[in-house]
Amino acid sequence: MEWANAIIQGILLGGLYGLFAAGLSLIFGVMRLVNIAHGDLIVLAAYLALVATQTLGLDPLASLLIVVPAMALIGYALQRLLLNRTLGDDLLPPLLVTFGLSIIIQNGLLEIFSADSRRLQAGALETAALPLAGLSIGLLPLLQFGVAVAAIAGLQLLSWRTPLGRAFRATADDPEVARLMGLDNRHVFALAMALSLAIVALAGVFLALRTNFDPAIGPARLIFGFEAVIIGGLGSLWGTLAGGILLGVAQSIGAQIDPGWQILAGHLLFLAVLAIRPQGLFPRLAA
Repeated sequence: MEWANAIIQGILLGGLYGLFAAGLSLIFGVMRLVNIAHGDLIVLAAYLALVATQTLGLDPLASLLIVVPAMALIGYALQRLLLNRTLGDDLLPPLLVTFGLSIIIQNGLLEIFSADSRRLQAGALETAALPLAGLSIGLLPLLQFGVAVAAIAGLQLLSWRTPLGRAFRATADDPEVARLMGLDNRHVFALAMALSLAIVALAGVFLALRTNFDPAIGPARLIFGFEAVIIGGLGSLWGTLAGGILLGVAQSIGAQIDPGWQILAGHLLFLAVLAIRPQGLFPRLAA
């Protein structure tokens, strides 16, 4: 029963990792941009939720009504005013700029909020549980997993069933041809970043509800997101969710064996997938 509980908890944790990875996968798929600041933007969203709950007295989940559009606006402005200038054939400029952005966000949060660990309080939702076959499934992790599935399903639907999704795919396939067809690539890329940071906002709020956070934890969230993307397969949103679930299960099983093995077990799974199937387990097939 303990092992079954560890696997279920790992699956639910994988939903959070799927949220970490979804925005990262979207941005890389649309503009081939590796956002080193992605983890720090997740932490920024967590702090925005903290400010919203403390100053406005909002419930943490209700703070999403403020944090999601705020992060989307930050994403649009960031891409339109800064990151679009770095895009090109060379991958190094975006890496350097987002690395610098990561440092700025970390130090800015440290200056404003100090290094003290914080956490959002969800009240009764934190302890509420659903009994299932002798196990107790927390409602908050279950909600978190449901939001992750809904968010990735929404991204998948948007990518293949809407004009914006067609614009994303056109600019990803050939930016020059897309420009000749009348698309403003700078605007399309900015919309993609806005959508990515809207997903980041969801990840940040659920991270803050699940565990303590401080300005320095962003790089670790980035690593978990990268591992989920690579395990699942580049270009596949559902693969990203599957990669997050596998990473979460690996960490939970590692923690069940020995608490010190939790993070190591996830890294070992990542290395195994890279060695056996470098393209990931569920890569998107070419059309």
